[in-house]
Amino acid sequence: MARNEKKFPWLNFLAAFTILFTFWVFLSGFFDLFHLSLGVICSGMVAYASHDLLFSQTSLKNLKKRHLAGKNFILYIPWLIYQIFLANFHVIYLVLHPRMPIDPKIVRFKTKLKSDLSVVTLANSITLTPGTITVDIREGRYYVHALSKKVAHDLLTGDMENRVAKIYGEE
Repeated sequence: MARNEKKFPWLNFLAAFTILFTFWVFLSGFFDLFHLSLGVICSGMVAYASHDLLFSQTSLKNLKKRHLAGKNFILYIPWLIYQIFLANFHVIYLVLHPRMPIDPKIVRFKTKLKSDLSVVTLANSITLTPGTITVDIREGRYYVHALSKKVAHDLLTGDMENRVAKIYGEE
């Protein structure tokens, strides 16, 4: 980091607090002074204790990059939901087919992702998709249990990995 570039750790706290408090209000559904003040206190304590876990040191230079990552993540969510929807129908087809054409296998592939957050995002996205479970990640290699050949093939196309890489600017 350049010497003249300032760090603003309070931005990490403020971002974490905003996310937590918004989530609190959304889940509680109460808008009276008692519940809102309780939400402010709890969100503030949790944000103070864990803001550095959610965000690395924020500088003003990186704010634009983070904004783009947030936008890309928001665009990724509908695509992932659509993939989950399609995978559900494929699993239904496998289960209801008279011959049950299930061909389970462990698929191994090396990832181009570097950051821990992108690696975990991909692993969770794979596991959320029916028919696949991320079994292990070692030295940049994913080990994924796939329910059928189609699921394994779809995984190896790298589409999901490329979309996750785009979120975190690792393409």
